[in-house]
Amino acid sequence: MPFGRCIIRAQPAGTKENGAGTVAIGGKAERRQHRPVSVRQPYSILLLRAGAGPKQRPFMARASSSTPVVSRFEFWPAWLFYLPVAAHYTWLAIRYRSATLPSAANPSIYSGGICRESKSQILSLVGESQRHRVARWAVVRFAESPGRPPREIALEAMTAAGLSFPLVAKPDEGQRGDGVQLLRDEAALDRYLESFPPDVPLVLQALADLPHEAGVLYYRIPSEPKGRILSITLKELPSVTGDGKRTLRELILADERARLVPHLYFRRHAERLDQVVPAGKSIRLVFSGNHCQGAIFRNGTAEATDAMRDAMGAVADSMSEFYFGRYDIKFRDLESLKRGEDFLIVEINGASAESTHIWDASMTLWGAYRALFEQFSVLFRIGNENRRRGFKPIGGLAILKDFRTYLRQRRQYPPTS
Repeated sequence: MPFGRCIIRAQPAGTKENGAGTVAIGGKAERRQHRPVSVRQPYSILLLRAGAGPKQRPFMARASSSTPVVSRFEFWPAWLFYLPVAAHYTWLAIRYRSATLPSAANPSIYSGGICRESKSQILSLVGESQRHRVARWAVVRFAESPGRPPREIALEAMTAAGLSFPLVAKPDEGQRGDGVQLLRDEAALDRYLESFPPDVPLVLQALADLPHEAGVLYYRIPSEPKGRILSITLKELPSVTGDGKRTLRELILADERARLVPHLYFRRHAERLDQVVPAGKSIRLVFSGNHCQGAIFRNGTAEATDAMRDAMGAVADSMSEFYFGRYDIKFRDLESLKRGEDFLIVEINGASAESTHIWDASMTLWGAYRALFEQFSVLFRIGNENRRRGFKPIGGLAILKDFRTYLRQRRQYPPTS
């Protein structure tokens, strides 16, 4: 099983990089060659989370000079950071006599949501009473309509679901923001489909017109009436503002945080890296609210309220046999979210979801481990209860096969916006 996210390897500041079917409906500077720094994607066990760690800074507030830009462990090698978590997971696997027990946490989802689960199938589990909380979407299965132009099938899906541009496209099987793109028009759709594998279903989703983004990790023990919010991650999408003198490349390398991982942004903005950005013009460096893709995570766990918990619980309760997962949401403002109002779900993750608030720059190492240890303890406890109810975890060989299949599959995906 994979850890819930990848660890980003830092790149020395100043380093230059050469920029050179059937439709189912559901609601630039001097150039120098160097070896690119890759994003690590560890594969071993799962992960846990909890509301441990320091209280977060006010959401979207500008960091002061004393505020750390990155945490002490954010750029550690993945194998090193996750070593204690792997040890804890092993202890849990021995205690519960199953290494794959977390796959039974959500019996209604393939593998419990560990790997190769379907995004559209999970969204389709949301009951009628809660579908207004999910951004409208459609899934397109090109393989079921061989011979038909993919563009035609996709546009048909959009029409049937009442979707229009701009919208978001993503593989139905995807992790860590792989293949997610914002499509503004039909030309963008054509380019996306040119590199999209025809044997993988495609999800098209309405662009949620709300200004803020968060990940809310929620769980409920099957034998208990109420659930709990384990983690809230407030996500910031980094941007740079032009001064009419420097190129986009220079602005990125001048940014306190972006210059640590410029490869994430250079490849995404390769065509305009050497263009001077007009004074006052803001350029958002990333679209996908995913840490592996360059988003900034803040710890918002202390903002959890009973009203927010009840709202998340209502969605989970409307889904058959769903007990652990993270809602990726867009929301209007923090006060509304704390009242359980004005938010829209864009994705629901299952058992592989991580307590991503641990990637806040102010998080302590012990706070991160405490959160992850709790997360996995909860997962095993839920899986154990469901096993007693007759639900069996997936086999270890099956999970390994799924991971290998997904690694091959993701290489075919279009680049992330």
